[in-house]
Formats: sequence, structure tokens, C-alpha cells
Amino acid sequence: MFNDLSQHALAIWHAAVDAVRPELLLPKHLADNRALKKALAAAKNILVVGAGKAGAAMSEALERSLGEHLHKVTGIVNVPADAVRPLQRIRLHAARPPASNFPTVEGVAGAEEMLALVQNAGPDDVAVCLISGGGSALLPAPDGVSLEEKQAVTQLLHTCGATIQDMNAIRKHLSRVKGGRLAQAFRGRELFSLIISDVVGDPLDVIASGPTAADPSTFADALSVLKRFQIRDKAPTSVISHLERGAKGLIPETLKSLPGNVHNFLLANNATSLRSATVKAEALGYRVLNLGSFIEGETREVATVIAGLVRSIQVDQLPVTPPACILLGGETTVTLGKDSGKGGRNQEFVLAILHKLGEHGMRNLALLSGGTDGEDGPTDAAGAVADEGTAMRLAGMDIASHLHRHDAYPILNATDSLIKTGLTNTNVMDVRVILVR
Repeated sequence: MFNDLSQHALAIWHAAVDAVRPELLLPKHLADNRALKKALAAAKNILVVGAGKAGAAMSEALERSLGEHLHKVTGIVNVPADAVRPLQRIRLHAARPPASNFPTVEGVAGAEEMLALVQNAGPDDVAVCLISGGGSALLPAPDGVSLEEKQAVTQLLHTCGATIQDMNAIRKHLSRVKGGRLAQAFRGRELFSLIISDVVGDPLDVIASGPTAADPSTFADALSVLKRFQIRDKAPTSVISHLERGAKGLIPETLKSLPGNVHNFLLANNATSLRSATVKAEALGYRVLNLGSFIEGETREVATVIAGLVRSIQVDQLPVTPPACILLGGETTVTLGKDSGKGGRNQEFVLAILHKLGEHGMRNLALLSGGTDGEDGPTDAAGAVADEGTAMRLAGMDIASHLHRHDAYPILNATDSLIKTGLTNTNVMDVRVILVR
């Protein structure tokens, strides 16, 4: 169905995803990290905890890399239900259903087991924490509020277009594991966190809400987020009460200084994927314009800017001469309305550029936007890819109406434009590939 340009775009995107697969990252890191190797060899027990969309693949890769030390391992890692599979020593715990990003009772149960494991660590035990994108929702441990109340405020934040930094400032102050509290609970010798970043700029305190990182945000910051988005009056009273008590110093703050026995290591990020995508695109004969991994903002506004860049390349051959490949990463935002349809930020990005350029503007052009985790919004698609054929199939359809309702999925599904990979078992935000020939 896709032409050769779209096939090239897909090949470049898959190269980006393959570069951040845990089965490649974990063995290399364990081979290179002398301090970790020494600690694992000396440990009486190795306690493995963690959460994230890459958690299953990270756990399996860790087991394969531990060799003679595998018998020391006891662990539990919270992952999406469709990522669960049997491993030798680490139990993968189904903490949420597929295509969902909200905390669950099952996630709380897994978090409780992790807290018990690290709190009961002996003086000669070493912990390994496996952290990746999606960990915030997969590792709920409500503090001072019920799970339902925490879910309610999380939904409010999603609906109003809050950034991940905004959401995490609140989630960390309603949790017994986030904001460094998992590290505070550890009673063993050393804790090593191995992290795959899904956050712009890779702040360790934001990735999965930083369960083993020092937290610069405060209870007062969490309250200011609710005020800024004008949802304080809509939030559960228990949430407001808990945050206010913390702001008054009646509840201990999150971790503000990292203990000397806690070590955080970043294994990969969005820039890792973009570098691999660059290599693949150049091998296919394209001149690459890599716009980097710091792309944020409202999805349709970003799409408008990129559409203008495409027109500049097509008409003026600036800032790069065709055949050209534009790469951009990061993570944009979709602010949903009351009657929103079905879709995700990657699908909306592609549909918005299609609408802006029109059928004529899609000649000798391919657009692709996909979540490296294989998920885009509450759908079964990672994103979408489109070319001139897509534009022809969309002729006569009311694209503007679908964009207005944030309802990209049905129209892209009808034109066979969706990318459906299933979970990729990694997560470094989004990768977008635009090819101009």
C-alpha cells in the first residue's frame, strides 16, 4: 500500500527504535560499569525492582547478563499486562491493561511488594532498579489519598494539557515511591538505577517521577500546578488537604539530596534514536536535517511549523536540498476537549500536515510520526505514515472536522495509514521522519 518513500520512512523509524532496545543496552552497560559489576559480585542478594514500558525487556536482558550471579536475584517489576512473560528470577507484574496510562489497583499491589523488598534488604544486599517511560502510571503507591482520588487528579491533568513535569510534581507528592522515596526506603548496601529516558532533556527526577532521584519540586509547586491550570476546585478535597499539609511542613518532603549509596545511570534517550535514524537515512541516500530531541508544544502548532519547513525544501531547497530527510524527536501535547474522538499525538501530527499541505503538496513526500513504545494515545497504533497515495485516498473526507475533534484514528485507519507494531518494549518518546524527494 505504501510507496517507496513511505517504505524508506518506516525503515528509518525502525532503525531509531532498534537502537534503544534493552536487549542491546543492558549487556553493554553491565560490561562497561565496573562499579556495578563489583557490587553484584559482592552482594549477598540482588533485589530487582522497577517499572516502565521497557521493564519486561530490561528484566530479561538483565537476567541474561548476570551469569553466575543470577541465583542471587529476587525481583518484581511492574509492566503493562501485554508485556508479561515468565522469567527465571524476576516476576513481571501486570500493573495496567494494554493501551492505558492510568494507575490501577494491580499497580499498587506491585509497588507495595517492591517497597517491602527494599525495606527488608540486608546490609550486604544490592538493589537494581529498572526505570523506563510509563513508569509513573505503572508504579502507583498513593500517600494520603485513595487510588481513585489520585486517578481523578491525573485525569484532570491529562485533559487540561499539563506537561509531564507538571503531572509529576503532583504525582510525586501523592506517592510513597516517587520523588526519591523508593531510594529512601532502601536499607541495603548499594542501589543502582538503570534508566531509559522518555522525557525531553532527560531530567532523572522526571523520568517515571524519579523513584531513585532527588526531587527539586515541592508540595507548594504541586499546589501551584493545580492553580495554574484552574483545576484546584475540581480536584478531590483529600488531594488538596494532603498537599496543603505538606506545604505547611506537616508531611516530610520528597528526597532533596541523593544518598551516597544510590547511583543513577542513563542508558539511552531520544537522541540515541535520532542518531541511529540519521545513519540509516544517510545510507538510503538522504541529506539529513536533524532537528533534535527537544521538540515540545501543541501538536498541531508543531505540525504547522514542519509543514512550512517542508514547503521551503520543496520550493526553495532550503535549508537542505532534496532528497532530504527531516528528523525530529521530543514529545508534543494534545489538549483534549469535551467531545474528543480517538487518536494520539503522532496520528494528529501526520493528519495535520496532510491537511496543511493538501494533495498537491504531498507529491514526492512521505510523513511518519510514531511513538517508540508502540503506543499512541489510547489506541492500538504507534502512529501513522502517509504519502501521496494517502492524500488521494483522503480526497473528499472532512479532515478539518476530524482534527477539530482530535479524531485522527478513524480517518487514518480508513486509509491504511496506521503503524501497528504492538509494544516495542522500549520507550524514548516520539520519532518523526519526513522525506522530501
